[in-house]
Amino acid sequence: MLHIFFGKTDMTYYGPSYFKLNYDVEWLEDPFVQDMIQDVDHSTYAGGRLIQSDVLGPISPLELSGGVQTLICILKCPDMVFDATSCGQNCAKWLIEIGKKQDVTISLEYYMSFKDMEPFKIMIENTHVMVTTDNEYYLPALELLQEVQ
Repeated sequence: MLHIFFGKTDMTYYGPSYFKLNYDVEWLEDPFVQDMIQDVDHSTYAGGRLIQSDVLGPISPLELSGGVQTLICILKCPDMVFDATSCGQNCAKWLIEIGKKQDVTISLEYYMSFKDMEPFKIMIENTHVMVTTDNEYYLPALELLQEVQ
C-alpha cells in the first residue's frame, strides 16, 4: 500500500541524491523499472549504464529525471521514506502501482492528484486514515498541506 506523509519528516531521503550515490545497474534490468523510464522520461534502457533518450540521445542513468530516479528508489528501497516532491504528476500512477506491489512510504509537499486511478489504497500517515478515491483524498491532502506551509 502507498503511505503518504504530507510535509517534511526527519527520516526522509531526497530520491535523486540517494539514486546518484547508491543505484545498482541491476535495478535498471527490472522490466517494471524499464516501463517507468519509458513512460515518464520517454527513454529506453539499452543495457548496462546506457539509456536511450528520445530527446537527449544516449544518456547515463544519472541523467534520468529526478522523478524517475525517485520512483526507482521508492521501488527498490521500500523500507526507506523518500520525498516524492521531486516527482511530477506523470509519476502518480507509478506511485499507485508501486503501492500495489509493496508497502512504501513517501512524503509530499504539494498536492498530487490520483484522479482516474481509483480504486486505490492510500494511507495518509499524518492522520492514519485510508482513502480509496480521489474525492476521499482531496480535502485531507489539501488541509494537511495548508497546515505544513
